Amino acid sequence: MQNFILLLSYLIGSISFIVGLKMLSHPDTARKGNLYAAVGMTIAILATIFLYKDDSGNYLGNYPWIFGGLIIGTVIGTMMAKRVQMTGMPQMVSLFNGMGGACAAIISIVEFKHLMHKQANTETTSTITEALNSIIKLVTTYSNPSLILFTILLGLVIGTVSFFGSMIAFGKLNGNLNDRTLPAQQVINIGLLLIIVGLLAAMVTGFTGIDITVLFWALFGVSALYGILFVMPIGGADMPVVISLLNSFTGVAAACGGFLYSNPVMLTGGILVGSAGTILTILMCKAMNRSLTNVIVGAFGGNKNGAAQQEVGGAYKEISMSDTAVLMAYSKRIVIVPGYGLAVAQAQHICHELEKVLEEKEVEVTYAIHPVAGRMPGHMNVLLAEADVPYEKLKEMEEINPEFAQTDVVLILGANDVVNPAAKNDPASPIYGMPILEVEDAKHVIVNKRSMKPGYAGIENALFFQPKTSMLFGDAKKVLQDLVAELKAL
Repeated sequence: MQNFILLLSYLIGSISFIVGLKMLSHPDTARKGNLYAAVGMTIAILATIFLYKDDSGNYLGNYPWIFGGLIIGTVIGTMMAKRVQMTGMPQMVSLFNGMGGACAAIISIVEFKHLMHKQANTETTSTITEALNSIIKLVTTYSNPSLILFTILLGLVIGTVSFFGSMIAFGKLNGNLNDRTLPAQQVINIGLLLIIVGLLAAMVTGFTGIDITVLFWALFGVSALYGILFVMPIGGADMPVVISLLNSFTGVAAACGGFLYSNPVMLTGGILVGSAGTILTILMCKAMNRSLTNVIVGAFGGNKNGAAQQEVGGAYKEISMSDTAVLMAYSKRIVIVPGYGLAVAQAQHICHELEKVLEEKEVEVTYAIHPVAGRMPGHMNVLLAEADVPYEKLKEMEEINPEFAQTDVVLILGANDVVNPAAKNDPASPIYGMPILEVEDAKHVIVNKRSMKPGYAGIENALFFQPKTSMLFGDAKKVLQDLVAELKAL
């Protein structure tokens, strides 16, 4: 009966994950979907703690340690989630994702040590291949014992890469680390991948006389080094893609743990995270005109042909607050382009108020969302959903680009690289080939920035010097507050 309840709890948990993920696809149901998945996970955890029995019929025990860890983790996680600002959300996502990768790697380390402990209690065998087979047969009934060892090693590699890569991403997003590229970076990364594959093959097949424990820790070290070097050179607008890819790595590593423990909840959750993260990564790569291969070997950005970038400069013109208000009040159609500057200023709520004031004046207002605007996947969608901006007003790049030609005013709030025309007309630019929001097709472009400092990719934006572009300097929240006041006074 207990086993039936345990399996039923796992089934409920797995279904809740699937339903929750489906509900996350729309802002109106996303909060409930998150709660459904959390409840399912809680049920699965409690069922495992109280109902799971090992092969000897013993319960888990160690309840003080288990609940002590749960309580500490819950308190720390809750405090972090409540205190984090939207500007710090990408860093927190990287940190939490890295913790998931670390857990998967620790599972592999523990299970490998379990294998070694079993080997110490078996008869001495003549070859490492025979030893491995005898070890694995003691702890599994699967028909292909090498598959279990391979799963342990795969979880180690992917979890380790995810952890160290996520920690580097956290440091870069938090401003603690700068982009660094080694000479022959691609060659080094490919070489490390080949070493990882070679170590995996050697350990699974046993075609080596080296102590398997030495190989195991060598695999861990190489994987950690690859995780660091894989993310270190990546910067600029490419970081959301890397976060998405690392997230998919963590999902795959968790699925490996589910396979090892025959745990359907871990397996389902890992597969969902891994597949969803992979699909999102591919879509974002497509949106940036990058290849997934270049992500893996760390070849993002950079001047590919060595040509000199086009000179960017000239005179820019400013626009006053009153002129901006008049221009927007007498427009028929306005598109707002949110960027990281909007998140930094925490101006999403006043931006929504601006939208409502303009609509009262019979101005049509929509939002243009670039796939990699901000610092993480869906950053702008989350930001605007927090301010209760109707989801229908958020238009993706492919949908909004043809409409810019019929737009009276485009208001850019802290976005830079995603509206830079160099992506279309400068082959030497690091962002060349990346699809952008074609705001320059609109009749008027107003750019709100704190200064003329380049964006995250570190390159100048020729859009700012075009005749139809006007600069509106200042903190986004203060500027929008003043703009709303001016519009109400008209």
